[in-house]
Amino acid sequence: MQITDPTPHTTEASRATARRQQILAAAAQCFREHGFHGASIARISKIAGMSAGHIYHYFENKEAIIAAIVAQDLETLLTLTAELRAACNVRHALIERAAEGVLDQLDPDSAALKVEIVAEAARNSHVAQIVREADATCRRELMVTIRAIRSAAGHDDTPEATADMVEVLAALFEGLLLRTIRNPELDRKHVAQRIQLAINDLLDQPG
Repeated sequence: MQITDPTPHTTEASRATARRQQILAAAAQCFREHGFHGASIARISKIAGMSAGHIYHYFENKEAIIAAIVAQDLETLLTLTAELRAACNVRHALIERAAEGVLDQLDPDSAALKVEIVAEAARNSHVAQIVREADATCRRELMVTIRAIRSAAGHDDTPEATADMVEVLAALFEGLLLRTIRNPELDRKHVAQRIQLAINDLLDQPG
């Protein structure tokens, strides 16, 4: 029986993944600098160092690029929630990792890109659907995590109460995107510590 060497296929798949990442990085830079509407495929292709046709080979349009960026962020968050739930002390892990989340939200480049995507979601129903579906998945996973922490502490919360806590948690982090734009000189370390204290208090509130 002839054995086919999978290396060429693996290499091609790796190259395709690398090209997609190259396009996403270029698009993210373009969205930050020029906004969604100012970020033409021509501009993205120039930054990516490839032809517009090459970009269209991987992405149908700019909305598809946004969908891929949102999907990447969601995958990162889902990986995080899985790691939190696998920790010996889920509450401690959540509060500890929150500091990393704060620093990520306060990163100027990250904030500029996320704000631009949300702004486009307010104007574009297709982008809004992409953002809302990702948010719904994120909230469901966070609800499982929060419920596990609260149950371990003896709380018997209703689904509505857990959902409210997740909304507050999301508001804490998403608000940081605006703060780093409005006040870029804020003390990131101190803000991270205060957010950790706020999360600790939130987890102790009555259901």
